[in-house]
Amino acid sequence: MGSDSEMIPCLDFSMFELGFDYEENEEWKKMSKKVRETLERYGCFILMDDKNKISKSLCEYMLNGMKALFDLPEEIKRKYTSVMPFSSYNSHCTTIPLFQSFGIVDAPFGDTTMEFTNLMWPQGNPIFSETLKAMSSKMLELNYLILKMILDGYGLPKQYTSDIEKLKSSSNFRLIKYKVHDEINKDCEALLPHTDKNTLTILCQNEVQGLEVLTKSNKWIQLNIPQGGFAVLIGDTLKAWSNGRLHAATHRVMMNGDKERYSFALFSLPKEEVKIEVPHELVDDKMHPLRYKSFNYGDYLDYYVSTLKENALEAFIGV
Repeated sequence: MGSDSEMIPCLDFSMFELGFDYEENEEWKKMSKKVRETLERYGCFILMDDKNKISKSLCEYMLNGMKALFDLPEEIKRKYTSVMPFSSYNSHCTTIPLFQSFGIVDAPFGDTTMEFTNLMWPQGNPIFSETLKAMSSKMLELNYLILKMILDGYGLPKQYTSDIEKLKSSSNFRLIKYKVHDEINKDCEALLPHTDKNTLTILCQNEVQGLEVLTKSNKWIQLNIPQGGFAVLIGDTLKAWSNGRLHAATHRVMMNGDKERYSFALFSLPKEEVKIEVPHELVDDKMHPLRYKSFNYGDYLDYYVSTLKENALEAFIGV
Protein backbone atom coordinates (compact mmCIF):
# COMPACT_ATOMS: atom_id res chain seq x y z
CA MET A 1 0.00 0.00 0.00
CA GLY A 2 1.02 3.68 -0.04
CA SER A 3 4.04 5.05 1.78
CA ASP A 4 3.59 7.03 5.00
CA SER A 5 6.77 9.07 4.56
CA GLU A 6 4.80 12.05 3.19
CA MET A 7 1.29 13.28 3.81
CA ILE A 8 -1.05 14.89 1.30
CA PRO A 9 -2.23 18.23 2.78
CA CYS A 10 -5.74 18.57 4.17
CA LEU A 11 -7.25 22.05 3.64
CA ASP A 12 -10.23 23.41 5.59
CA PHE A 13 -12.74 25.27 3.42
CA SER A 14 -15.25 25.88 6.23
CA MET A 15 -15.08 29.66 6.05
CA PHE A 16 -15.94 29.92 2.35
CA GLU A 17 -19.51 29.65 1.07
CA LEU A 18 -20.41 28.53 -2.43
CA GLY A 19 -21.46 31.32 -4.78
CA PHE A 20 -19.93 34.23 -2.80
CA ASP A 21 -17.28 36.67 -4.06
CA TYR A 22 -14.31 36.72 -1.66
CA GLU A 23 -11.94 38.65 -3.91
CA GLU A 24 -10.89 41.24 -1.28
CA ASN A 25 -11.01 38.83 1.67
CA GLU A 26 -7.60 38.24 3.30
CA GLU A 27 -8.45 34.67 4.33
CA TRP A 28 -9.46 33.96 0.75
CA LYS A 29 -6.11 35.29 -0.50
CA LYS A 30 -4.20 33.12 1.99
CA MET A 31 -6.17 30.02 1.05
CA SER A 32 -5.81 30.74 -2.68
CA LYS A 33 -2.04 30.88 -2.26
CA LYS A 34 -2.06 27.67 -0.21
CA VAL A 35 -4.23 25.87 -2.79
CA ARG A 36 -1.94 26.93 -5.64
CA GLU A 37 1.23 25.89 -3.79
CA THR A 38 -0.27 22.54 -2.76
CA LEU A 39 -1.45 21.72 -6.26
CA GLU A 40 1.90 22.72 -7.72
CA ARG A 41 3.70 20.34 -5.35
CA TYR A 42 1.31 17.41 -5.06
CA GLY A 43 -1.36 17.85 -7.75
CA CYS A 44 -4.04 17.08 -5.16
CA PHE A 45 -5.28 17.74 -1.64
CA ILE A 46 -7.96 16.60 0.78
CA LEU A 47 -10.76 19.13 1.26
CA MET A 48 -12.64 19.34 4.55
CA ASP A 49 -15.60 21.53 5.45
CA ASP A 50 -17.06 21.36 8.96
CA LYS A 51 -19.91 23.69 7.92
CA ASN A 52 -21.03 21.11 5.36
CA LYS A 53 -21.44 23.03 2.11
CA ILE A 54 -22.16 19.55 0.87
CA SER A 55 -23.92 17.90 3.79
CA LYS A 56 -22.89 14.52 5.16
CA SER A 57 -26.49 13.38 4.87
CA LEU A 58 -26.48 14.16 1.12
CA CYS A 59 -23.27 12.15 0.75
CA GLU A 60 -24.86 9.24 2.62
CA TYR A 61 -27.99 9.38 0.43
CA MET A 62 -25.74 9.35 -2.64
CA LEU A 63 -23.72 6.35 -1.46
CA ASN A 64 -26.82 4.39 -0.42
CA GLY A 65 -28.44 5.12 -3.77
CA MET A 66 -25.32 3.92 -5.54
CA LYS A 67 -25.45 0.59 -3.73
CA ALA A 68 -29.01 0.07 -4.97
CA LEU A 69 -27.96 1.12 -8.49
CA PHE A 70 -25.05 -1.31 -8.74
CA ASP A 71 -27.20 -4.09 -7.26
CA LEU A 72 -29.54 -3.88 -10.27
CA PRO A 73 -29.42 -6.78 -12.75
CA GLU A 74 -26.57 -6.58 -15.25
CA GLU A 75 -28.92 -6.47 -18.23
CA ILE A 76 -30.54 -3.30 -16.88
CA LYS A 77 -27.22 -1.55 -16.17
CA ARG A 78 -25.97 -2.36 -19.66
CA LYS A 79 -28.83 -0.32 -21.14
CA TYR A 80 -26.87 2.82 -20.23
CA THR A 81 -24.59 3.86 -23.09
CA SER A 82 -23.01 7.17 -24.06
CA VAL A 83 -21.09 8.51 -27.05
CA MET A 84 -18.72 10.28 -24.65
CA PRO A 85 -15.52 8.43 -23.72
CA PHE A 86 -15.51 6.80 -20.26
CA SER A 87 -19.24 7.41 -19.77
CA SER A 88 -21.11 4.23 -20.74
CA TYR A 89 -21.69 1.56 -18.10
CA ASN A 90 -18.34 -0.18 -17.66
CA SER A 91 -17.90 -3.62 -16.12
CA HIS A 92 -16.00 -6.89 -16.53
CA CYS A 93 -12.88 -5.27 -17.96
CA THR A 94 -10.05 -7.81 -17.97
CA THR A 95 -7.39 -5.30 -16.88
CA ILE A 96 -9.49 -3.89 -14.00
CA PRO A 97 -11.96 -6.68 -13.12
CA LEU A 98 -13.02 -5.16 -9.79
CA PHE A 99 -14.10 -1.88 -11.39
CA GLN A 100 -17.64 -0.88 -12.40
CA SER A 101 -18.80 2.62 -13.34
CA PHE A 102 -21.39 4.91 -14.89
CA GLY A 103 -20.51 8.36 -16.28
CA ILE A 104 -23.33 10.90 -16.53
CA VAL A 105 -22.54 13.88 -18.75
CA ASP A 106 -23.76 17.28 -17.48
CA ALA A 107 -25.77 15.75 -14.65
CA PRO A 108 -26.54 19.13 -12.99
CA PHE A 109 -28.49 20.40 -16.02
CA GLY A 110 -31.90 19.78 -17.53
CA ASP A 111 -33.57 16.41 -17.10
CA THR A 112 -30.33 14.42 -17.33
CA THR A 113 -30.56 12.76 -13.92
CA MET A 114 -34.25 11.96 -14.35
CA GLU A 115 -33.61 10.34 -17.73
CA PHE A 116 -30.77 8.24 -16.30
CA THR A 117 -32.84 7.23 -13.27
CA ASN A 118 -35.88 6.28 -15.32
CA LEU A 119 -33.70 4.11 -17.56
CA MET A 120 -32.44 2.20 -14.52
CA TRP A 121 -35.78 2.20 -12.68
CA PRO A 122 -38.62 2.36 -15.25
CA GLN A 123 -41.07 2.58 -12.37
CA GLY A 124 -39.26 5.75 -11.24
CA ASN A 125 -36.98 6.57 -8.32
CA PRO A 126 -37.40 10.30 -7.61
CA ILE A 127 -35.26 10.24 -4.44
CA PHE A 128 -32.25 8.92 -6.35
CA SER A 129 -32.79 11.36 -9.22
CA GLU A 130 -33.05 14.35 -6.87
CA THR A 131 -30.01 13.21 -4.88
CA LEU A 132 -27.98 12.75 -8.06
CA LYS A 133 -28.85 16.22 -9.31
CA ALA A 134 -28.27 17.93 -5.95
CA MET A 135 -24.90 16.25 -5.40
CA SER A 136 -23.58 16.88 -8.91
CA SER A 137 -24.74 20.53 -8.74
CA LYS A 138 -23.04 21.15 -5.38
CA MET A 139 -19.82 19.50 -6.55
CA LEU A 140 -19.79 21.61 -9.71
CA GLU A 141 -20.10 24.75 -7.57
CA LEU A 142 -17.26 23.53 -5.37
CA ASN A 143 -15.24 22.82 -8.50
CA TYR A 144 -15.65 26.44 -9.62
CA LEU A 145 -14.69 27.72 -6.16
CA ILE A 146 -11.38 25.86 -6.37
CA LEU A 147 -10.71 26.99 -9.94
CA LYS A 148 -11.33 30.60 -8.86
CA MET A 149 -8.84 30.10 -6.03
CA ILE A 150 -6.24 28.86 -8.51
CA LEU A 151 -6.84 31.91 -10.69
CA ASP A 152 -6.47 34.28 -7.72
CA GLY A 153 -3.51 32.26 -6.38
CA TYR A 154 -1.61 33.21 -9.53
CA GLY A 155 -2.78 36.82 -9.31
CA LEU A 156 -4.26 36.68 -12.81
CA PRO A 157 -6.56 39.50 -13.94
CA LYS A 158 -10.32 39.12 -14.07
CA GLN A 159 -10.26 38.65 -17.84
CA TYR A 160 -9.21 35.05 -17.24
CA THR A 161 -12.45 34.26 -15.42
CA SER A 162 -13.91 33.46 -18.84
CA ASP A 163 -11.07 30.93 -19.32
CA ILE A 164 -12.08 29.23 -16.09
CA GLU A 165 -15.69 29.11 -17.26
CA LYS A 166 -14.59 27.42 -20.49
CA LEU A 167 -12.40 24.92 -18.63
CA LYS A 168 -15.48 23.70 -16.73
CA SER A 169 -18.10 24.21 -19.46
CA SER A 170 -19.05 20.53 -19.28
CA SER A 171 -18.82 17.77 -16.67
CA ASN A 172 -18.91 14.03 -16.17
CA PHE A 173 -20.40 12.79 -12.91
CA ARG A 174 -19.04 9.30 -12.38
CA LEU A 175 -20.43 6.64 -10.06
CA ILE A 176 -17.90 3.90 -9.25
CA LYS A 177 -17.94 0.57 -7.45
CA TYR A 178 -14.92 -1.61 -6.65
CA LYS A 179 -15.75 -5.21 -5.89
CA VAL A 180 -13.97 -7.28 -3.24
CA HIS A 181 -11.01 -9.27 -4.54
CA ASP A 182 -11.24 -13.08 -4.37
CA GLU A 183 -8.11 -13.12 -2.20
CA ILE A 184 -9.28 -10.81 0.57
CA ASN A 185 -5.91 -10.11 2.19
CA LYS A 186 -4.02 -9.57 -1.07
CA ASP A 187 -3.25 -6.07 -2.40
CA CYS A 188 -4.94 -5.65 -5.77
CA GLU A 189 -4.60 -2.77 -8.25
CA ALA A 190 -8.30 -2.08 -8.81
CA LEU A 191 -7.74 0.98 -11.00
CA LEU A 192 -4.53 1.31 -13.02
CA PRO A 193 -2.17 4.31 -12.59
CA HIS A 194 -3.22 7.28 -14.72
CA THR A 195 -3.68 11.03 -14.80
CA ASP A 196 -7.14 12.46 -15.38
CA LYS A 197 -7.62 14.03 -18.82
CA ASN A 198 -10.13 16.64 -17.68
CA THR A 199 -9.74 19.96 -15.84
CA LEU A 200 -10.35 19.25 -12.15
CA THR A 201 -11.68 16.20 -10.28
CA ILE A 202 -13.50 16.23 -6.94
CA LEU A 203 -14.13 12.83 -5.38
CA CYS A 204 -16.04 11.49 -2.38
CA GLN A 205 -16.05 7.89 -1.15
CA ASN A 206 -17.42 5.52 1.47
CA GLU A 207 -15.32 4.41 4.42
CA VAL A 208 -13.14 2.07 2.31
CA GLN A 209 -9.81 3.75 1.55
CA GLY A 210 -7.66 2.87 -1.44
CA LEU A 211 -6.99 6.01 -3.52
CA GLU A 212 -3.24 6.52 -3.88
CA VAL A 213 -1.17 9.23 -5.62
CA LEU A 214 2.37 9.09 -6.92
CA THR A 215 4.56 11.88 -5.56
CA LYS A 216 7.19 13.73 -7.57
CA SER A 217 9.76 11.67 -5.63
CA ASN A 218 8.16 8.52 -7.13
CA LYS A 219 6.50 7.26 -3.93
CA TRP A 220 2.90 6.09 -3.62
CA ILE A 221 0.88 7.80 -0.86
CA GLN A 222 -2.60 6.78 0.21
CA LEU A 223 -5.11 9.60 0.55
CA ASN A 224 -6.84 8.87 3.84
CA ILE A 225 -10.08 10.74 3.18
CA PRO A 226 -12.15 11.34 6.35
CA GLN A 227 -15.91 10.91 6.32
CA GLY A 228 -17.39 14.00 4.71
CA GLY A 229 -14.09 14.89 3.07
CA PHE A 230 -13.24 15.16 -0.62
CA ALA A 231 -10.17 14.48 -2.73
CA VAL A 232 -9.28 17.20 -5.24
CA LEU A 233 -7.05 16.29 -8.20
CA ILE A 234 -5.60 18.29 -11.09
CA GLY A 235 -6.25 16.97 -14.61
CA ASP A 236 -4.10 17.22 -17.74
CA THR A 237 -6.14 20.12 -19.13
CA LEU A 238 -5.46 22.36 -16.14
CA LYS A 239 -1.82 21.31 -16.10
CA ALA A 240 -1.49 22.44 -19.73
CA TRP A 241 -3.40 25.69 -19.14
CA SER A 242 -1.08 26.54 -16.22
CA ASN A 243 2.00 25.92 -18.40
CA GLY A 244 2.85 22.87 -16.35
CA ARG A 245 2.99 24.74 -13.05
CA LEU A 246 0.12 22.71 -11.64
CA HIS A 247 0.97 19.04 -11.26
CA ALA A 248 -1.39 16.40 -12.65
CA ALA A 249 -0.83 13.60 -10.14
CA THR A 250 -0.71 10.02 -11.32
CA HIS A 251 -3.11 8.04 -9.15
CA ARG A 252 -4.55 4.55 -8.74
CA VAL A 253 -6.90 2.55 -6.49
CA MET A 254 -5.66 -0.38 -4.41
CA MET A 255 -8.08 -2.84 -2.82
CA ASN A 256 -7.36 -5.01 0.22
CA GLY A 257 -10.09 -6.31 2.52
CA ASP A 258 -13.61 -7.67 2.59
CA LYS A 259 -15.62 -4.47 1.93
CA GLU A 260 -16.73 -3.00 -1.38
CA ARG A 261 -15.54 0.51 -2.19
CA TYR A 262 -17.95 3.11 -3.58
CA SER A 263 -16.93 6.53 -4.82
CA PHE A 264 -18.47 9.31 -6.87
CA ALA A 265 -16.61 12.10 -8.61
CA LEU A 266 -17.33 15.29 -10.55
CA PHE A 267 -14.93 15.63 -13.48
CA SER A 268 -15.12 19.16 -14.88
CA LEU A 269 -13.93 19.51 -18.47
CA PRO A 270 -14.16 21.85 -21.44
CA LYS A 271 -16.59 21.26 -24.25
CA GLU A 272 -14.88 19.54 -27.17
CA GLU A 273 -14.64 22.70 -29.28
CA VAL A 274 -12.93 24.79 -26.57
CA LYS A 275 -9.39 25.99 -27.31
CA ILE A 276 -6.95 25.82 -24.38
CA GLU A 277 -4.16 28.39 -24.28
CA VAL A 278 -1.56 29.26 -21.63
CA PRO A 279 -2.03 32.78 -20.17
CA HIS A 280 1.01 34.86 -21.13
CA GLU A 281 1.38 35.86 -17.45
CA LEU A 282 2.34 32.26 -16.65
CA VAL A 283 5.20 32.22 -19.17
CA ASP A 284 8.69 33.62 -18.67
CA ASP A 285 11.94 32.77 -20.42
CA LYS A 286 13.97 31.92 -17.31
CA MET A 287 11.82 29.94 -14.86
CA HIS A 288 8.74 29.00 -16.87
CA PRO A 289 9.32 28.91 -20.64
CA LEU A 290 6.32 27.89 -22.72
CA ARG A 291 5.77 24.14 -22.33
CA TYR A 292 2.48 23.56 -24.15
CA LYS A 293 1.06 24.76 -27.44
CA SER A 294 -2.57 25.88 -27.63
CA PHE A 295 -4.90 23.00 -28.46
CA ASN A 296 -8.50 22.01 -28.99
CA TYR A 297 -9.78 19.88 -26.12
CA GLY A 298 -11.74 17.50 -28.33
CA ASP A 299 -8.64 16.84 -30.44
CA TYR A 300 -6.60 16.03 -27.34
CA LEU A 301 -9.26 13.68 -26.00
CA ASP A 302 -9.48 11.90 -29.36
CA TYR A 303 -5.69 11.55 -29.42
CA TYR A 304 -5.61 10.03 -25.94
CA VAL A 305 -8.50 7.63 -26.57
CA SER A 306 -6.85 6.42 -29.80
CA THR A 307 -3.35 5.99 -28.32
CA LEU A 308 -3.77 5.59 -24.53
CA LYS A 309 -0.26 7.01 -24.14
CA GLU A 310 0.85 7.70 -20.59
CA ASN A 311 2.59 10.88 -21.78
CA ALA A 312 -0.27 11.91 -24.08
CA LEU A 313 -0.13 15.58 -23.05
CA GLU A 314 3.57 15.99 -23.84
CA ALA A 315 3.33 13.90 -27.01
CA PHE A 316 0.32 15.82 -28.35
CA ILE A 317 1.01 19.47 -27.43
CA GLY A 318 4.44 19.60 -25.81
CA VAL A 319 6.71 22.36 -27.12
